[in-house]
Amino acid sequence: MFRDKTLLITGGTGSFGNAVMERFLSTNIKEIRIFSRDEKKQDDMRKKYNNDKLKFYLGDVRNTESLKNAMHGVDYIFHAAALKQVPSCEFFPIEAVKTNILGTENVLSAAIEYGVKKVICLSTDKAAYPINAMGISKAMMEKVFVAKSKTVSPEKTLICGTRYGNVMASRGSVIPLFIEQIKSGQPLTITDPKMTRFLMSLEEAVELVLFAFEHGEAGDIMVQKSPASTIADLAQALKELFNSNNEIRIIGTRHGEKQYETLLTREEFVVAEDLGGFFKVPADRRDLNYNKYFAEGNPKLTNIEEYNSNNTKLLTVEEIKATLLQLDYIQEELKDWNNKIHIMN
Repeated sequence: MFRDKTLLITGGTGSFGNAVMERFLSTNIKEIRIFSRDEKKQDDMRKKYNNDKLKFYLGDVRNTESLKNAMHGVDYIFHAAALKQVPSCEFFPIEAVKTNILGTENVLSAAIEYGVKKVICLSTDKAAYPINAMGISKAMMEKVFVAKSKTVSPEKTLICGTRYGNVMASRGSVIPLFIEQIKSGQPLTITDPKMTRFLMSLEEAVELVLFAFEHGEAGDIMVQKSPASTIADLAQALKELFNSNNEIRIIGTRHGEKQYETLLTREEFVVAEDLGGFFKVPADRRDLNYNKYFAEGNPKLTNIEEYNSNNTKLLTVEEIKATLLQLDYIQEELKDWNNKIHIMN
């Protein structure tokens, strides 16, 4: 489906961008354009892969002109550029607005102007019932792409999105933090042992985007069913994998954190289509004639639960260990750790 096509990845120097790029680099795709504002990471990727299919565009989704420079001849876009760190967005919420909301509007407007055939926008579980600035900005990003999808024929530019939970071992996530604390002999800092989070690999994130690419219709939000774990069990699993005896220190819930994350709200669950390993939330196609919809309620909502990291499958410590061992990152870290232990002994 990507034969002789040109794919643009915004935020392409991030964890997801690297995973997608590695997935497609050896295929019959014509060109992969990496769009980001990080020249150092672009240079690192250029040297590491040294492949003529890779093209690098320095720019910012906040700047429409820099986006347009990268749009000529693009067939598809995976829009991954975002501010994703909860604490930094709490301190600088307007920056989250500029990148996550207005930046998405810029990407979509440029894509429509240049006749891009399909755009997949990446969102997060923090957008469902959001309580922090990052989640609120991503929730608004979803509203932007759903609304934008209604302004253009899907035959010209089809716009849809994905929503997924924590990507294991991605930059800034808790797994690299725990491993760093294990290796340095520090206590593992846990906010709340009973706090739960979805667990998803980068490969699964890529698969979700590809599923949306193949099956998504205009305005759809595609969600992958995912297992979850408590933070305490995740920390224990890592301790056992690294054969460490670091203490665990409870530091309390941080500003902007939820006890659990939601992938589908109650309201979305009512209309969601179960596609096996995925849910599809179709766009709300109602118009501004509100009176048609206020006369009666929706009895389906009465007994519906949301889909969250508390009521999905919770992994045991052994299952978490097996899941972690499937990650290249964990294998590399374990190898490095075991080599150091061997040298010390």
